[in-house]
Amino acid sequence: MRHTPHPSGRVRDVFSAFLLLGLTSFGGPIAHLGYFRTEFVERRRWLSEAAYADLVALCQFMPGPASSQMGFALGLMRAGPWGAAAAWTAFTLPSAIALVLFALGAAVLDGPISQGIIHGLKIMAVAIVAHAVWGMARSLCPDPRRAGIALAAVFTVVLVSGPSGQVAAIVVGALAGMALCRAHTKASAPELPLLVSVRAGRWAGLAFVILLAGLPLLVWASPSATLAIMEAFYHAGALVFGGGHVVLPLLEAEVVQSGWVSADAFLTGYGAAQAVPGPLFTFAAYLGAMIAPHGSSLLGAALALVMIFLPGILLLVAVLPHWNRFRRRDSAQALMHGANAAVVGILGTALYQPVWTSAILGPREFALALTGFLLLNVWKLPAWAVVIILASGGILITL
Repeated sequence: MRHTPHPSGRVRDVFSAFLLLGLTSFGGPIAHLGYFRTEFVERRRWLSEAAYADLVALCQFMPGPASSQMGFALGLMRAGPWGAAAAWTAFTLPSAIALVLFALGAAVLDGPISQGIIHGLKIMAVAIVAHAVWGMARSLCPDPRRAGIALAAVFTVVLVSGPSGQVAAIVVGALAGMALCRAHTKASAPELPLLVSVRAGRWAGLAFVILLAGLPLLVWASPSATLAIMEAFYHAGALVFGGGHVVLPLLEAEVVQSGWVSADAFLTGYGAAQAVPGPLFTFAAYLGAMIAPHGSSLLGAALALVMIFLPGILLLVAVLPHWNRFRRRDSAQALMHGANAAVVGILGTALYQPVWTSAILGPREFALALTGFLLLNVWKLPAWAVVIILASGGILITL
């Protein structure tokens, strides 16, 4: 009889797994999805390849940071609401703390050794994403029709730049799946343990709308620095598709054009955010620390950090209660076959830009990335071991 972990043990497992990812996941949201797949589909087997791809497609459709929404959903599946909170906290805090220290003047990112480690971990992102593309393509594009959908997704993303291209690729893939993939559908999809009631989903959707409409009214009726920070960062998180770099214009409009932060300080913080692991949305912690009145930098950072992630999480919770029922339909299965093939194409495109182009600067970086790919794909080393090897290699090629 298989031993079932105690709920508190599951929460600890979720926290430790995502803390390691939060400390080592370089390369942006698409790379994060590759890290998650390696850790939770291949290594820990928390869910199947198809179920993972279904969740990726769902998170790509919604506003907010897709990788953080994925982490929240994976923690929720594994250990309920406390697991979801543990996943978000562990994945988010390492980069948020580093950026707050940077805002407060600590030179946490200086020095040749730390720069070498960062360079090696960016190369690791290339190996991780290549490994994810290879594995997902074999599983989710096993026939010419789905391979063609993946290729069409590549061209869509190339021709329509930005997050709108990713959304368009998934829409095109879903429609193509409806037309071409009905023969591959099963009678039912495996149930995902998404522990959210319909009532909780309704409350989350209501909270999303109330905060989006109500916070500006509160700021107008009772001006205060705290409310202004909450409104600005919630607004930015609620209205961005694609996450990551796409949120920067909204943040610039909220904090630079309003005079809260200078343009130089904004760009300096953005540069620091590129050099830390984890979600780019943690750039909000840096801005919150810079905006807050003297003596309350930590409070400002915490408020900005929570408010920019909150809308995406509320929307995810609102949708999840209906997800399993949707997935059980034959037409939905055909749609998801096409959407999942499109996700493979999107991941393949991202392998080149921005993951490859930002990390592979010459033959030494290429050799190191190839080493990481073979260690993962052929020798089946765990990701944490490959992280150590490539971080050490990054130091060697940088010095």
